[in-house]
Amino acid sequence: MTKVTREAVIDRLMSVFRRHGYQGASMSELANATGLGKSSLYHHFPGGKDDMALAVLDHVRQWLDEHVVKIAAGDGTPKAKLAAITERLAAFYENGREPCLLGALAAGGARANLQAPLREAFQMLIAAFTALGIEGGAPKAKARLAAEDAVLRIQGALILSAGLDDPSPFRHVLERLPKDILG
Repeated sequence: MTKVTREAVIDRLMSVFRRHGYQGASMSELANATGLGKSSLYHHFPGGKDDMALAVLDHVRQWLDEHVVKIAAGDGTPKAKLAAITERLAAFYENGREPCLLGALAAGGARANLQAPLREAFQMLIAAFTALGIEGGAPKAKARLAAEDAVLRIQGALILSAGLDDPSPFRHVLERLPKDILG
C-alpha cells in the first residue's frame, strides 16, 4: 500500500469540501477521496470533519501567505505583483472551473467552528489588495473599499461560474482586477 502524505490528504479533503461544502461532505466521501479508512481519518483528525476542515483552511491560509501576501509585500511594481497574484489565483481555481472553497465552508453548517480561520483568509486577501492599492497611489480608505469589492467580485464570479458551468465570469473578473485595485 502506498503511503499518502499529509499534504496529499489535505489536498484531497479540500477537493471534497470545494464540491460539497461542509454539510455535504460525508465521512464516506472524505475517506474515499483520501484513500484512507474512516478510522485512519479519525486517527489523523481526532475532531472529525471539523479538524479536517480546519486543516484545509490552514493549508489555504499558508497558500495565501505564499502566493498572495508575500508577493504583494515583495519587490516589483504594484501592477507586476498583481499580475503574479492573479496568475496564481487563476491556477488555484483552475481558471474558474474549481468552486470556491472559502465560500463553500462559509456557507456550511460548521461556520461557527470555522469562522476565525475563514475571517483570517478573507482578511489576508483584503489586506494584500489594500496594500497594492495604497502602493499604487490610492488613499487608504479607497484602497480598502476597492480590495473588499475585488474579493467580493472574485467570490461572486466563482459562484456564477459554477452555476453557469462556464468559467468565463471568473476570468473576466481577474482580467479587470488590476484596473479595479490600481485604478
